Amino acid sequence: MRISQAELNEFSFVKEITQKTITEVYPKYYPAGAVDYFLQHHTDERIIDDIKAGKVYILQLDNDEYVGTVTVDGNEIKRLFVLPEHQHKGYGRSLMDHAEIVIAQDYHEVVLDASLPAKNIYRKRGYIETDYHTVIAENGDFLCYDEMRKDI
Repeated sequence: MRISQAELNEFSFVKEITQKTITEVYPKYYPAGAVDYFLQHHTDERIIDDIKAGKVYILQLDNDEYVGTVTVDGNEIKRLFVLPEHQHKGYGRSLMDHAEIVIAQDYHEVVLDASLPAKNIYRKRGYIETDYHTVIAENGDFLCYDEMRKDI
């Protein structure tokens, strides 16, 4: 297993991991309008800009398969996704560990927006809720998430 800064030629892998995870996991937690909101939020342009800025990391297995990604923007963790078929194997934990190490080089606090599927995972890592947000998505569906913080 290797976590490295994503290169532009790995964009399609980052996009696939992001979209597949949202499409397969999020409908268990959110209504259709909220799932569509997530898919529209993580646009090709945003992913490409983050890769070009050196903010995106990708987890690759020893067999060269890409299975997870995380984006670090200042002291904020964003776009943390592990392919559904590779979840519950410690890859998300490894990506979080990596992101926190990167952030700890320049900051004393980590901030993230917690989707419902990940909220308990973050709590177990010592994150606390500091704010609650609601977005009205398509069809009047609601997207609810917590802002969470952790001192490092």
